[in-house]
Amino acid sequence: MSTMTLTAAPAPIRLGAARPARRTTPGSLRLTRRGRLAVLAAGLLLVALVGVVLAGVSVATSESGTAPATETITVGVGDTLWAIAAERAESGDVREVIERIQRLNSLDGGLVVTGQRLVVPAG
Repeated sequence: MSTMTLTAAPAPIRLGAARPARRTTPGSLRLTRRGRLAVLAAGLLLVALVGVVLAGVSVATSESGTAPATETITVGVGDTLWAIAAERAESGDVREVIERIQRLNSLDGGLVVTGQRLVVPAG
């Protein structure tokens, strides 16, 4: 037969108090899960509202602008993009005209082929 010895009384079980109450300092705020979600939703709504307000102050207008004057030319034998741009460069900076021709024609580089049609600034 076995014997069992109890030396101290077991601790009383408290119902309804799973964890000790936290002490809060005056002015502190504890949010529940629902409260945190409400604060998050309010913040997102505020950001969206600011975005809508700032989008209304866009610099775009409904008026159409005037297109820059351009001409269409055909590349001849021995023509290079630099030579074509040098003929059109009024300000003297050929590189700016080359960049503009490349943008107008969606060119990746400076290679042009004989017979190719290019849109160039009028001048």
